[in-house]
Amino acid sequence: MMLNSLKEDLTKFANREKAKLLAGFFKTGKGQYAEGDIFLGITVPLQRSIAKKYKELKLAEISVLLKSKIHEERLVGLLILVEQFKEADEKLKSKIFNFYLDNIVGVNNWDLVDLSAPNIVGIYLINNRRHLPLLNKLVRSNNIWKRRIAVLATCPFIKQKKFDPTIKISEILLSDKHDLIHKAVGWMLREVGKADEKALDDFLIKHHKIMPKTMLRYAIEKMDEEKRKRYLKGF
Repeated sequence: MMLNSLKEDLTKFANREKAKLLAGFFKTGKGQYAEGDIFLGITVPLQRSIAKKYKELKLAEISVLLKSKIHEERLVGLLILVEQFKEADEKLKSKIFNFYLDNIVGVNNWDLVDLSAPNIVGIYLINNRRHLPLLNKLVRSNNIWKRRIAVLATCPFIKQKKFDPTIKISEILLSDKHDLIHKAVGWMLREVGKADEKALDDFLIKHHKIMPKTMLRYAIEKMDEEKRKRYLKGF
């Protein structure tokens, strides 16, 4: 009943015009990275509200959402998981973490990754370091979304000024071919620089000449102009 009610709420807020725009923005066309993804055209703030309303949804019902072809249903399912994870004890956190990995096929667009991976995978790994080798497995996957999950999961480590996971993941992905990975790595490196500019400089001095340009531009975005120009020129 609760699952049906959630879907009805999403349908109420559907916006055909916005759905068309989102379908283009998230690259749902033939041969694109999100081919076939279906949008209802609902804003993220509205989806957050719905997720909070249904935060007691059972994992079995969330699993149904994560298997949906509708983008917003998957995102609301993930936002509910994030809400549940925040309030969970350690036993339930472990259950949610494993559930996330078991249903990772539904985490298949960049917004789905970005709004869930740091807040579930990243935070869980901070407190359960024995599972850190998972990132090495994900980052070497042929699946772009698993690689992006590995990158974004290092965000909570950066906030604690523990940069090694981000640096190691970034080094592995220096030769990655996908623009969405370049942006994700550059973004996390930029966060490293905001916390400790020397740590970012140490990485860039070693790698800036071989980094994809998008990755480099994202990484140096918050630096002063003169320094940015030096890195872009390769010194």
